[in-house]
Amino acid sequence: MIQLLRETNAYKRMAADAERGEQSHATLVLFPDEKLLRALLKECAKAFFAAADGSRAARLIGEEHFSDCLIFPEAGGKLNAELGGRIIDESILRPVEESKKLFVLDAFHLATPLVQNKLLKVIEEPPAGVYFLLGATSEHPVLPTILSRVSKIAVPPFSEERVAAALAREHAGAAGIGEAAAASGGLYSVAESLLLDGGREFRLAEEFLLTDEPEKFCRALSDKDDKRAFFAALMQVLRDAMMLANGQAQFAKRRGEGTVRIANIYPAGALARAVELTQGAEREIGFNANFQQCALALAVATRKEREIWKRLS
Repeated sequence: MIQLLRETNAYKRMAADAERGEQSHATLVLFPDEKLLRALLKECAKAFFAAADGSRAARLIGEEHFSDCLIFPEAGGKLNAELGGRIIDESILRPVEESKKLFVLDAFHLATPLVQNKLLKVIEEPPAGVYFLLGATSEHPVLPTILSRVSKIAVPPFSEERVAAALAREHAGAAGIGEAAAASGGLYSVAESLLLDGGREFRLAEEFLLTDEPEKFCRALSDKDDKRAFFAALMQVLRDAMMLANGQAQFAKRRGEGTVRIANIYPAGALARAVELTQGAEREIGFNANFQQCALALAVATRKEREIWKRLS
């Protein structure tokens, strides 16, 4: 996985800037894979300090214990006003070991406008030798005033081939690598979730479309489930069922019994509409909609489309 992160334009840019000694005072890395955002930021921090693999600095940055690389908030936490004040106070202190001090702000897309405004001045005009590395999944929650004061690096999703290669390195011999990579949308963490537990998310997606008791099925879904992996699996199953329904089985990744049944039950037009509806449901989840309610609304809508298209045909 580290190899995959080091193939990103963000890591390469940070390494090149460090080699030239032309580092921006503030850099925003936009990376859509939220689960791996912190890991990417730490690799970029190693590049910033030119910390060689196996070196003390590289090890301490990875462990989040390097005195001149301060990572906020704690893993799984959220930047708040108290942490904002601490960052401002810490920025005044001189570096301990290096000539530079780097503040890594993870999940900046979750920081409120109040917190972002509090940090604006120090990000815009940090003390000498102080640098900022911000990470976010999207630029939309980031204030325009922040965006105008940082060097922005947008990391695109990985190609299906690169995700598959990374999965093969990390999970050699595992079944379903091709399916997981194809369904992931270029997000390695989603691909890994799809690969683990023997393809459970794909089986859930098939059951979601086939069950005669969608309400009972959706009630059983947990907010702890990997929502992105579920919707990724559902999109793949729908696309493959469309291929089968349209006589293009050679292009389908999944051709098992469940997908064949879905292709037989849902007309091709209903499957196409289900893809659009699933994309909409995934966007709602991104805005913190309730997973169970969102899934049930999607189940009702897809079945309604199925009946409409059956009548049309």
